[in-house]
Amino acid sequence: MREISKIEELFLLTILRLKNDAYGVTVRKDIVRRTGKEYTYGTIYSILEQLRKKGYVDKNEGEPSSERGGRRKLMYSLAEPGIAALKNAYEMQRAVWGDLTDEIIDTEYNK
Repeated sequence: MREISKIEELFLLTILRLKNDAYGVTVRKDIVRRTGKEYTYGTIYSILEQLRKKGYVDKNEGEPSSERGGRRKLMYSLAEPGIAALKNAYEMQRAVWGDLTDEIIDTEYNK
């Protein structure tokens, strides 16, 4: 299986976390809140589209909304390859980090 990039991992984890409420605005808000990085909506939708083309996410239209002038939200959910990619990324991180978490936290190491 191909390794995913950190940005792909970030977006896939965000969609996983948001469950049935993953659309452009909520994805952006969650990423900003967790990372402090403010991606433009153009960037958000571009990355979501790349993930869809790779088969990691599914995109569906939500119900029309009166507050959106009758427009539908584009909702995103994880597809099976996206779930597998996240599992692979998690296992890779565990293998690479091993028992080093205490080392990185230990401030004596950096002195």
